[in-house]
Amino acid sequence: MTRVAAAQLAAGTDVEANLEACLRMIDAAAEADAELVVLPEFCNHLSWYDDRAHARRMARRLGDSFLTTIAERAAGHGIYVKIGVTVARDDGRTTGTSLLFGPDGALLGESDKQILMGAENDYLDAGHEDSPVIDTPLGRIGMYACMEGVINEVTRSLTVRGAQLMLNSLNSFATDEASLHIPVRAAENKVWVVAANKVGPLLPTRQLPAIAERLGVPPDRLHGAGESQIVAPDGTCVAMAPATGEAVVVADIDIALADDKHRPDGTDVIAARRPELYAPLSTSTSGRRAAAGAETITAAISAPSAATISELAFDGVDLIVLPEMAAIAVPDVVSALRGTSAYAVLTVQEGDAHHGVLVSADGVVARQPQLHPTARHKWSTTLGDELTVVELPWGRLALVIGDDALFPETFRLAAVGDADVVATPCTPTEPWELRLGLPERSAENRLNVVASGFGSAGLTGGIYGLSPDFTLWTPWGGPFTGVISHPLVTVVPPGATSVRATIRPAQAMNRTASRGTDLVDGRPRRPIDAMTTASEQL
Repeated sequence: MTRVAAAQLAAGTDVEANLEACLRMIDAAAEADAELVVLPEFCNHLSWYDDRAHARRMARRLGDSFLTTIAERAAGHGIYVKIGVTVARDDGRTTGTSLLFGPDGALLGESDKQILMGAENDYLDAGHEDSPVIDTPLGRIGMYACMEGVINEVTRSLTVRGAQLMLNSLNSFATDEASLHIPVRAAENKVWVVAANKVGPLLPTRQLPAIAERLGVPPDRLHGAGESQIVAPDGTCVAMAPATGEAVVVADIDIALADDKHRPDGTDVIAARRPELYAPLSTSTSGRRAAAGAETITAAISAPSAATISELAFDGVDLIVLPEMAAIAVPDVVSALRGTSAYAVLTVQEGDAHHGVLVSADGVVARQPQLHPTARHKWSTTLGDELTVVELPWGRLALVIGDDALFPETFRLAAVGDADVVATPCTPTEPWELRLGLPERSAENRLNVVASGFGSAGLTGGIYGLSPDFTLWTPWGGPFTGVISHPLVTVVPPGATSVRATIRPAQAMNRTASRGTDLVDGRPRRPIDAMTTASEQL
């Protein structure tokens, strides 16, 4: 077992005070017998500057007194220390950088942040190299920072290159970091994640009231959201700090658990990837090309009952998604839709293929073969070779069926294809899939997701609708909640045979998580190179 720690702290504009806070947290972690501690992002200075010249003046240089002191404290305790700082590079760039110091004080690895958030784009330069996987006596370690964990590419690349333990330094006010974006990266990749967030003001204290008023949010919503945490490979949080105040949390972890990538049904969620299908992810885009869909439609999850499907369709539901391999024939679903403009999605076995089928009152509209192999359906050996997006009267629909729902790459393909809505008949078998996986697919891609399946208690699934209240850069209909991108979730009540909710196809147009930060167009190239390369070539 290895004892690891996540430390949260406040950092302002006083560099010496910030250094003292870092040393205090390292000392506290060492006192708790941790072998590794993760500190937040931008520990040297607030990520807010007068201009780029100011940002460069406040940045650290490798080997300077600030970083030497951190290295010496690591060596003094014999502890690994991961810290996030800004670094003034010799080539003129100023980067947001993760640094890992070993228990002898040596610098073991560095990673420049590849995806900058909001105003960071004004002051810093994005990294252009993929984050390294660092071999240590503890295990294989990967590093990333804040916004790099709000989309999937950086952590996915680290996983396919062999990382077992991922260290995330954050500088975030978002409340859905702790509830969604941090734990999902552990669960989807079956790795350990140690994440350290900031507390206290994330903007200069004197300017905070004016900035908060301009943005229309309470000043305390611009504080670091804390809740630093340690997450197991199944997505379970094993230790979490409070939302406010300095804190160190520790946990004893078995890093080798990250070597088992199997779902309970036997599917290896990494080996089953199909990198050859993901080539469209490497295509450079400059904004969405398709027109906006409808402002709102009604979507529903339904049991495979012709009567229930007909009732929903005649009651104005636009899209009905049935569970995977539901016991109902395609002609019976078509008949249930007669006299309505509704569409329904189901899946069927056709020989050695598993197909998603989109139908209307006029018959079959489109088919989508499953793309990834699965241990659940050993008969499914003929796989599809692309994800198709279908144009419908109210927007663009993709079908992600069965265990294709396990792979973040599948939904990324839907986003690159300018889908507005994804229908997902699937069979969840681990708690994280509905709690973290599908909400994240909606959040990181700005997609409305309608997922339907059967569980031990009957009909299950969720409708993950895009909220019009998205980040600080769109007007909010109510008080700002601190959420950056979490969708609106409607789950199936126990014993229900259907559930419906409003979804918003047009909201898929807005992918701007913060000024200058696009969730889809901001895909970092180097991690995608690793994701689209067969594992044996890595």
